[in-house]
Amino acid sequence: MDYMVHKELTKKITLKRIRSFSIFWSLFIGIGALWGTIMMFTDPLGNFFGFSSLLPGFQKLPFSDILFQNFIFPGIALLLVNGVTNFISFFLICRKSRYAAVSVMFCGIVLMLWITLQFIIWDFNWLSNTYFIFGLIQAFTGYIYWKRKNENGVGNDRKVG
Repeated sequence: MDYMVHKELTKKITLKRIRSFSIFWSLFIGIGALWGTIMMFTDPLGNFFGFSSLLPGFQKLPFSDILFQNFIFPGIALLLVNGVTNFISFFLICRKSRYAAVSVMFCGIVLMLWITLQFIIWDFNWLSNTYFIFGLIQAFTGYIYWKRKNENGVGNDRKVG
């Protein structure tokens, strides 16, 4: 890519726009995790939402006889791992914290690791594949956010633009 074309393209991707993308991904994934948790809590055996066929996949995991007889523990794990972390990231972005960009990258990587674990437990499926891509986009958005923030010379401040 020509240097001038690259420079013009990066000018259009403002820090404000990247923060908006970061807010979107943090809320989208955080709310999705919260919704999934609510579904697991309201239907612990997965009959109503059609999750019951997924329970045998949990039998591959350690402590399956204690933790994975229903969807309560997976719901708690989903909320803590992907819900709470993304809501914290959203809060950091809104506060313009110097840790905001890193938190966005972290949440994207955590989501990809979460989905990779799902690939080990179950076969590939469209929903997991889609969320893996979402995690990749979120991590990339966080990286661009971090790069742009440092290019603007605001990397060491408590708050960033």
